[in-house]
Amino acid sequence: MTAKLAAILTEFNRGSCYHLSDLARHAELPMSTAHRLVYELTDREWLTREPDGTFRHGPALERLTYDVPPEPTLQERGPHVVADLVEVLHRTVRLGVLDEMEISYIEKSPGYTPVTSFGPAARLPVHATALGKALLAFAPAETVRLATSGCLAAHTRRTLTRTDQLLQALHTVRHNGFATNHGELTINRRAIAVPVLDANGLAYAAVEVEVETISPVAVEEVLPALRLAAHALNRELHPHAHHRGARQHEQPPPIEQSASATG
Repeated sequence: MTAKLAAILTEFNRGSCYHLSDLARHAELPMSTAHRLVYELTDREWLTREPDGTFRHGPALERLTYDVPPEPTLQERGPHVVADLVEVLHRTVRLGVLDEMEISYIEKSPGYTPVTSFGPAARLPVHATALGKALLAFAPAETVRLATSGCLAAHTRRTLTRTDQLLQALHTVRHNGFATNHGELTINRRAIAVPVLDANGLAYAAVEVEVETISPVAVEEVLPALRLAAHALNRELHPHAHHRGARQHEQPPPIEQSASATG
């Protein structure tokens, strides 16, 4: 029996899909035997029957042949990181990504409410949020140019509406390794954010926590947890990648200043 099953499965090393009659002929099995064994393999997900009647390798066989398990996604792991940070810091936490010059984000507040989902309605401006500045500060030069070339809307009197102001803020973020929002989107909302960096030092996500005030004490209270969460998330998403270490923000790539920038 084992030899017959092996004869059928071995055929899929030579091609991607077969009709039942082809499998019977190539495996040198009677049609009745091939029919019984193939459908037993299909029931156990070793094979999959296509709408046209052919058979191809199924998910059980694919899992067996994976060299490494599939890496998790940000959509899968991000909510867990947000929930863990809320548990530790007892503050509202957000995780955001850059999406067409806006921030797509998820968030959770302290309590029993679940983490929100990424969605079209969950959008924040890049220039007026800690999330956005953390992402832009470690973005490719072309992304920074696009984000600073248009009109920077004023949401409050504290919003950075000039290109030179925003570029200087991004330099500060790169030097410090974290970004702040001091009432720039909503006058009474303040936050601190850190980037989630890939092996090349570019941010593909950022994590933000709300604070009562932007001060050295507030930064010291939340920054270690934020950095640890960002590092852990990157390690979960890219377990086989080379990481440059937690101190990579000390030597950031340069940001091109515009001709009008005054610093």
